Amino acid sequence: MTTREIGEDFLSQKRLALVGVSRQEREMGRMLFREFLRRGYDAVPVNPAVQEIDGHRCFARVQDITPPVEGALIMTPAKTAESVVLDCAAAGISRVWLYRATGTGAASKAAIGFCKAKGIRVVPGFCPFMFWKDASWFHRLHGFIVKLTGGLAA
Repeated sequence: MTTREIGEDFLSQKRLALVGVSRQEREMGRMLFREFLRRGYDAVPVNPAVQEIDGHRCFARVQDITPPVEGALIMTPAKTAESVVLDCAAAGISRVWLYRATGTGAASKAAIGFCKAKGIRVVPGFCPFMFWKDASWFHRLHGFIVKLTGGLAA
């Protein structure tokens, strides 16, 4: 499967963990959490430092989520993401998105390699906004540029 197909498969799931949702109102992880909710997803926030985000119970680890989720969007630093993918495997999560807007984001080589070795479908970087056809012009432009430069297969 191409990265685009894996991303579209991930976004077709309706119950997703969003790992690393920020306490800060204007952080991208918090904006993505709200966007998933706005789009009708059952988005479950995961952040060990918080009990609740925007009125939703926040879990410390993906293994603690009940009922289980169908995928996990990981929005943590790369080093943290490496332990989170271990948690995802332990929880039986078969779809992982390692978020990246710039830099490496959560998409470390170790996390990507672990997912592939365990048969977890992984989106190795990118932002979900780049995959939503009705996203704002800025996100569509970002996705187009990445696609044009060969970073994302059609």
